[in-house]
Amino acid sequence: MLRMRDVRKNYNGFSLNCSLEVPKDRITGIIGPNGAGKSTAFKAVLGLIQIEGGEITLLGKPLSDFTVKDKEKLGVTLADSGFSGYLTVSDIIRIQKQFYTAFDETEFRGRCKEARLPLNKQIREFSTGMKAKLRLFCALSHEAELLILDEPTAGLDVVARDELLTMLREYMERGERSIVISSHISSDLESICDDLYMISDGAIVWHEDTDRLLSDYALLKVFEADYSELAKEYLLRVKRESYGYLCLTDKKRFYLENYPGIVLEKSSIDDFMLLMMKGEKV
Repeated sequence: MLRMRDVRKNYNGFSLNCSLEVPKDRITGIIGPNGAGKSTAFKAVLGLIQIEGGEITLLGKPLSDFTVKDKEKLGVTLADSGFSGYLTVSDIIRIQKQFYTAFDETEFRGRCKEARLPLNKQIREFSTGMKAKLRLFCALSHEAELLILDEPTAGLDVVARDELLTMLREYMERGERSIVISSHISSDLESICDDLYMISDGAIVWHEDTDRLLSDYALLKVFEADYSELAKEYLLRVKRESYGYLCLTDKKRFYLENYPGIVLEKSSIDDFMLLMMKGEKV
């Protein structure tokens, strides 16, 4: 559905050099700190910035061959963009009908009604959460084959986030579709993504299936006196703490079997990202 191969873009003080792949019938998450390159990668995929090298393939076609008709197969939300604040939802309905032949007005109106988005109120008067819902409703409104979602749940409370994630699961049930999504809310990604990429300083530094991250990765809390005796070949990162060392491993079972008294905790996406960014290689 989406393939990036050595995609490069240089700015003053920042360089993107990114490779990733989103297969059919998969939800792929992208994690990383602010300024890591997530939004830049999405803009490159959408042709919003001119890349300086590499290849991008969308829905089996090179980005350079992508037509206006092909773009109807994409559903997009970007964190730093949206509709003019002077438009209303009724205005957006007319726009969507012009741009997308498969726009489902009945479903779109139904979602807006359920979310209590007024049809004739200017968007500039909407709350942050209302704007986030509207962007996602638009992305879901025209039978897109690939959703490209940059921080789609930002500004939403836990109930609204759950509702939108349910919509994404229902979208995937229709078959032969894919989603690439970024979010700072790690629990959202854990619950919905099949695999995760981590981007740092413009480059992909890690890729893993979410199931393996949650089942095989763990945090080890090791006293300083015991650290020297610890097998370190399966440690990904180590961070010095007041009690000794906090260690990240992707071989949880090895340490459970060989160090039965070790203090071991489940690794969340937040824990993983913190250790990968702040920890040291062994």
